[in-house]
Amino acid sequence: HYSVFLVTTDGVIVTDPINAGAARWLKAEIAKRFAKPIRYVVYSHDHRDHIAGGEIFVNDGAVAVAHERAKAVIIGEKRPTAVPQITFRRKLTLELGGQVVELVYVVLTHSNNMIAIRLPKERVLFAVDFIPVKTVPYRDLSDSYLPEWIRSLRLVELMDFDVLAPGHGAMGTKADVKAMRGYLSDLYKQVMAQARMGKSLAETKAAVDLSKYKDWGRFDAWSPLNIEGVYRQVQMHRRGN
Repeated sequence: HYSVFLVTTDGVIVTDPINAGAARWLKAEIAKRFAKPIRYVVYSHDHRDHIAGGEIFVNDGAVAVAHERAKAVIIGEKRPTAVPQITFRRKLTLELGGQVVELVYVVLTHSNNMIAIRLPKERVLFAVDFIPVKTVPYRDLSDSYLPEWIRSLRLVELMDFDVLAPGHGAMGTKADVKAMRGYLSDLYKQVMAQARMGKSLAETKAAVDLSKYKDWGRFDAWSPLNIEGVYRQVQMHRRGN
């Protein structure tokens, strides 16, 4: 799991705390290396494995920020983290020490409350879980939305950045956004085609060909689960003749 942080003259903006232990470690490292207070903690989305432990920063005076939908889920699911104090609907810019961090809602992707976090000066985009770099998405795509996810990647491709920092795995570039869009498009179109022919899940898994991505991480273990997840979504959101 990764997070990013930005040090300014007036303090630090941190992102996903990951868990209480990681947050304590990061807080101590920032104090030791930069001697700056943490002013904001930004949650990329509501999932526990990225945002647990936010209270470590908030209890020391930081302000928690997230999308408005994330706040509702955090409260409803009783996530073990601080409830966001600032929320937004489409876009929010945090300004601190003469620097800015842009928070942009990327519509429905890997959750209904995912945001992309852009650091314009550093030309970095922090995009958690919905743009894995040369790795297939997580397992059966629970809490995911297709084909909206595919459309959201087109929006990300229009953003201005050089370095893609994902929530897990290797760093990437804008080319990796396009590559993930290609994978999800192939996956969705092929599964939909099988569903429209009345094929079963077993028949669909046998027919869908994603071999062009066979060198991607977790391909053997997760691509069959990706097919299962999309098949389930397709069957829930269509009605044949």
